[in-house]
Amino acid sequence: MWYRVQMLSESLLSITFAILLSFSATAQTIKPDLRSITVITEPNAIVWIDDMRFGTTDDKGRLRIASVPPGIRSLRVRAQGFSEVRRSLPATGKGDVTVALTRTTDEAELAYQAAEVATAIDREKAIAEYQRAVSLRANFPAAHLGLARMYSETGDHEKALKAVRTAKRLKPGYAEASAVEARLLKETGGDDKAIAMFKRAITEGHGFQPEAYTGLGLLYKDRAEESGGGGDYDGEKTNYAEAAKNLGIAVKQLGSAPDAIVVMQLLGLIYERQEKFTEAIRLYEEFLRLFPDSSEAGAVESFIVQIKKQMAQPK
Repeated sequence: MWYRVQMLSESLLSITFAILLSFSATAQTIKPDLRSITVITEPNAIVWIDDMRFGTTDDKGRLRIASVPPGIRSLRVRAQGFSEVRRSLPATGKGDVTVALTRTTDEAELAYQAAEVATAIDREKAIAEYQRAVSLRANFPAAHLGLARMYSETGDHEKALKAVRTAKRLKPGYAEASAVEARLLKETGGDDKAIAMFKRAITEGHGFQPEAYTGLGLLYKDRAEESGGGGDYDGEKTNYAEAAKNLGIAVKQLGSAPDAIVVMQLLGLIYERQEKFTEAIRLYEEFLRLFPDSSEAGAVESFIVQIKKQMAQPK
């Protein structure tokens, strides 16, 4: 089980950097009031809700989102060669949501789009395209933030910090950028500064910032492991509780976003470390409800079987 925790942590660090409310961390509080929408727009368009990527539309321009976080949300849609559209999604909005896109000839926007595509296949090309975007339009916070993420992934933390702080200067109150800066501070050893910056991101996001909550959860998880390794079991218990609380909030806010696949598993494994087996089982069952076709579904089913066997053993 501990090996699973470590592997998931490493996976999360690599795939939720693009990622990364207050309630008690129990399975009942994790399960929110959910609603589904189907975004109808151009084919192969990327869809975000509150800057969390939820997927790409199919060749008919449709994307069904099974679990939209509660409350008024911001829906963002972008397709190659089209201008980005951002619109408000009402708290009661559900069903079909049609988003019309308009073609663009804006070279800065097209460079930014090329960079976004390249992030998954060629980091150096992505960096070059982000740089081209900001050279064409200096006041382009999203492009500067994209540069920060890419520089971080290539290990150039100095350039990453410079880029993310430029993004924040151009766009005050940029919650996503503060979450990225917090991750950079953590990676360079500034845990206390990182915690403060993660909390700032949450404040800037008016309580909704799953990347920041995920970052806090990972930070406290690391502290728990350090405490346990040093024989400080009270510190281990306290830090695992903080990790579970923050990851639980992230799970609630992520809904059915792809990043939830990893975050939910990590939270479940922390519940196992805390011997909160009932909570872990309920969380894994919720995972299977949200992601029945995930490549991880079989493994999650086996986690449930293993926990039940462990619970059945005489103490």
